[in-house]
Amino acid sequence: MSERMIRVKDVELCTESFGNPAHPAVLLIMGATASMLWWEEDFCRLLAEKGFFVIRYDNRDTGRSVSYEPGQPGYTFEDMADDAIAVLDAYEVEKAHFAGMSMGGMLIQIIALRHPHRVQGISLLSTMYFGPGWEELPPMEAKVEAFFNSMGEMDGSDPQTLLRNAVDKWRILAGSKHPFDEERVTALAERDIARALHYASSFNHSYVTGGEAYLGRSAEIQAPTLVIHGTEDPIIPYGHGKALSDSIPGAELLTLQGTGHELPRADWPAIIGGIAKYAAL
Repeated sequence: MSERMIRVKDVELCTESFGNPAHPAVLLIMGATASMLWWEEDFCRLLAEKGFFVIRYDNRDTGRSVSYEPGQPGYTFEDMADDAIAVLDAYEVEKAHFAGMSMGGMLIQIIALRHPHRVQGISLLSTMYFGPGWEELPPMEAKVEAFFNSMGEMDGSDPQTLLRNAVDKWRILAGSKHPFDEERVTALAERDIARALHYASSFNHSYVTGGEAYLGRSAEIQAPTLVIHGTEDPIIPYGHGKALSDSIPGAELLTLQGTGHELPRADWPAIIGGIAKYAAL
């Protein structure tokens, strides 16, 4: 395991790798407001032990990567998608399997269309469907909407408030099958807040624009695709996973019964096994 800063033009990104660089590469992209820490070290090691070179990185405005003024992201979703390719370039990786959680899965859909020659395959976890009929899919649950609406009253300068908000968020997003691991989530959130250049800027992901030229074109994706989705996802309901897998030619849907918008340890064998299967194609 080694952390490494890379520079792309005027942008600096924090990355970390696991395993043998000679092995097939898997690039992990986390979701909105979350740094690479939420691809936990044990998760990355277990995936690397399957015979892969695993890379994770902090998206812009998270962790130790470049930070912008709160409410003023100076980049688009296309820029974030291109960041992933820049990470591969820095590690001298020609092609990789891309695995993305939530917004990370959205970015991967852009990458698969924008840079198809760099994509060996893709795994889309808890990812939104943007194609025809998306407006008929179930919306996020009321409890999630109420939580995000309440964030406008949050004191972003108080670390304890930020910590409480982060833990409460993951609690609301959890499904019923697995007990909520508050100790684990609290420890991760504490590390996330402590190492961030400007933690409050992570909420800039809510203001990022772009992607219109690519989103909604999932039927054009040619890469081998695994869609992973929990049946109790309260923010991106399970119907999105089903619609996404139906829209991408040859895609497989891995259903996580009773799982929410999360990566619970009890599901790691299924998730890692699924990613490893597709990364080996």
